[in-house]
Amino acid sequence: MTITRPGDADPVRDAILAAMERLLAGTPLRSTGRLSVSQLATEAGVKRWHLTHQHLDLKERFQARVKAQDSTPEAFSKKLSDYEALKKKYDELRQHSADLEERLRVYAAAVNLLALENAALSGREPDAHVIPLPRAQGTLGPHERYNR
Repeated sequence: MTITRPGDADPVRDAILAAMERLLAGTPLRSTGRLSVSQLATEAGVKRWHLTHQHLDLKERFQARVKAQDSTPEAFSKKLSDYEALKKKYDELRQHSADLEERLRVYAAAVNLLALENAALSGREPDAHVIPLPRAQGTLGPHERYNR
């Protein structure tokens, strides 16, 4: 640990103070913008232990200013709103996918039923019994249309 005398410049301390101002102003350069000690260290480009062991006064000052400010910086609130929008879109896409899967099940059942009916009508399935639907007066059946 380096001992600094009054009047000596401490680059770590200066970096932390500059990062504190950027975070509180909502203009982060290196971090997510979240107002936490970890993000302050990231923003300052220093190890977290500098704040938790070496510069406790800066850590406490930052936490006090965050508490007094009691708001989320613009940069971070924008990321939160983007996250919420993406979460909503994800939920919509999951619902759409579930709807398509249900529609696919219905179509598969219909195709299967039509295949069975086709096999029964074409005589390939001797034990199958298909009951023809009643036709309206004056309409032709499928075999009558093509055999004319």
